[in-house]
Amino acid sequence: MPLLTIHHKTEYRYYRPVAFGEHRFMLRPSDGHDLRVLDSRLDISPKPMSLRWIHDVFGNSVAIADFDARADRLVFDWHVTVEHNPVDEFALTPDDPAYFYPFAYDDAELSDLVQYITAQYPDPEGRISAWARGFLDETAASPTFDILSRITHAIRKQFRYQRRHAPGTQSPCETLLRGTGTCRDYALFMIEALRRLGIAARFVSGYVFVPEDIAQHHVGGGSTHAWVQVYLPSAGWIEFDPTNGILGTRDLIRVAVARDPRQAIPLHGIYIGTQDAFDVMDVSVKVVAAEALEAAVV
Repeated sequence: MPLLTIHHKTEYRYYRPVAFGEHRFMLRPSDGHDLRVLDSRLDISPKPMSLRWIHDVFGNSVAIADFDARADRLVFDWHVTVEHNPVDEFALTPDDPAYFYPFAYDDAELSDLVQYITAQYPDPEGRISAWARGFLDETAASPTFDILSRITHAIRKQFRYQRRHAPGTQSPCETLLRGTGTCRDYALFMIEALRRLGIAARFVSGYVFVPEDIAQHHVGGGSTHAWVQVYLPSAGWIEFDPTNGILGTRDLIRVAVARDPRQAIPLHGIYIGTQDAFDVMDVSVKVVAAEALEAAVV
């Protein structure tokens, strides 16, 4: 089975010792039929007074650390090995209810999906709606997968990927107007576009594996990554990565799902001290094939 090793290190540095408040982090990949955690190790310095794990409202694993020590550095060093079994994009037949768009969700599922269908961000001039409807054939039903695939690849081709060090995510209107964004911006824009078509979509945070043979095509490595899940009757939640044009879970290691990016922040917390005490934050993420890692060690 394909084995991947993830090393995610975040280091905060300060000009002088400070105290630390509660820190929450979502780093543990989500176990399922396509992904299984085999081994993990989390090192935190200074050592927290307490560390506990909970499941949030979406079922994501969240670690909560509390500290009683002061220091001029705070380091979270996470190592995990997973067994990754990518699934096909999805297999629907013309007899399935969601094969053609438009389709309707079953009443039994609709009540649970309504927040994923409802647009969450303003679109006062209707630009996002117009952009999304540009992928529809107004005269006939179209295969749903074709629409989703075209939207995924259009974002990748029409927008310019640009790393941004400022925290947070752009509004979907801002991403459309600027024509640039990060993976989180792309994912949120696609989610809001799909919701305006009545398609249930949610945000995914995790990691992307960048194989050496396609490194020139994948972006988003070296840090956490973000993409989209779409819910279709009979197919369930399906992954679409508009940053890299990936359909399905190939090269994607899922950590957390949420209705909105603000609910899936990989690591956040507070320090107690003066504003000018903060120096810098360094984040490094490496995702490699476990076999390659073993060969490098030898």
